Order: sequence, then structure tokens, then C-alpha cells
Amino acid sequence: MPVPRRRSALVARLTGPRGGRSQAAILDDLRACILDGDVPPGSPIPVDAVAAAFGVSRIPVREALMTLIGEGLVDHRPNLGYRVAKLTAEEFGEIYLVREALETAAMRVAVGRARDEDHERAAAAHAALEAAVRAGDGRAYHRESRRFHLALIRPCRMRRLLHMLGTAWNMTEPLQPMTHIGPADRELLHRDHAAMLAAFTARDIDALIAACAAHHGRLQSYIALLPRDTGLFADSS
Repeated sequence: MPVPRRRSALVARLTGPRGGRSQAAILDDLRACILDGDVPPGSPIPVDAVAAAFGVSRIPVREALMTLIGEGLVDHRPNLGYRVAKLTAEEFGEIYLVREALETAAMRVAVGRARDEDHERAAAAHAALEAAVRAGDGRAYHRESRRFHLALIRPCRMRRLLHMLGTAWNMTEPLQPMTHIGPADRELLHRDHAAMLAAFTARDIDALIAACAAHHGRLQSYIALLPRDTGLFADSS
């Protein structure tokens, strides 16, 4: 007797009225499902089931998936089909190095261009992050951490740099790394955030860059300790 196939985690997220969606809307929906962390790396993406969920043919779904392959969010393997991209642990660490370089470049410019409303936006993001830390909510902490970092770099108003950083950040989102870090370690990361906010609002570039470097160094040490036996990382061989 054949073993029934498990329903794709991604298709399960596509329940509800979605008939007749445009290709752009299909792309946005698929990307959002992958980035919110409920569809783990390696999850299959069955084209027929996704097309049925959207009430469209396979063509716009395939075109959307090709775009997501270009963004590093989806893989395609001959005879096996599409799946949410799965990085090796080494590749994951490399992306964090790229993020640090881009974020540092953006912060150097953002400090001088930030307005009062940018400082207020950064303080509000930090307050939301503080609430997530106090609540012990790993998912909220992961979400608000990105919001806080973006609040510090968006004032650079360098569109291409921000796009590159967003693409690199998105590639790490399916794994939701901050949800795998314990409360004590989140507290230490949050202290880094407080130092970064203080330097940002004081327009102290040197202090901000130093705090950012310390923060990313801590992140790298935590990433190196993420469990390898969860199936979330690809085999390095």
C-alpha cells in the first residue's frame, strides 16, 4: 500500500480565497510564505498544488518560482522539483558576513542623514524589541530585530545598497535563526542593540560601527552553534 504524501507546508499556508491572482501577487504571496518562517528550508513546493491554490495555470507559478530562485529563496532539482532553499551552515555564516559589510556601509552614511523622525522610528523599533525580549517570544524577537536594524540603516537612503542587504537578509529568513537562540543570549544581543541605538541617536559614527562589529561578532558565534541535526541545513559534502 503506497504511503500517503504529506501536504506541503507551503500549500497549507495558501488556504483561503486566492483565485485568479496576478503573477505579481502570486510572487508576493509565495515570498511572504517563505519569509515568515512557517515553511522551513527544504520544504517541497508542488507546482500543481500551488497553481490549484491560486486558481491559475502552472505557468505563472513557475515564473514566480524562477524569480524566487534568482533571489536565493527557492531551489530546483531535476526530477525532484522545487523546494524552499536550504543553505549549508558555511553558506549561512557567509551571508551573515555579507550582511555585516553592507550594514556597516549603510550605517556610516545613515548617521549623518538621519532626521529626528528617523531617531524616533529607531527608538520605537527598539521598544518593540524590548517587549519581545521581556515576553520571551522568539518569533517576535526575530521579527523586531530585523525592524530595528532596518531603522538604523534606512536613513542612508541608498536604494541599491538597501536592496542588496534586503536580498541577503531574506536568504536567512526561512531558518528563523533568532528563534533558535536562548533567552540569555537574546538578552546579550539586546544589550548590543541598546548600544547601537545610543550611538545612532548621538550621531557617533565610531561608536555605532564599534557596537555593530561587536554585535555581529556575537551573532557569528551563536550561528556557529546552531544545531546541525535539525534538517534545516544542507549537507556540506
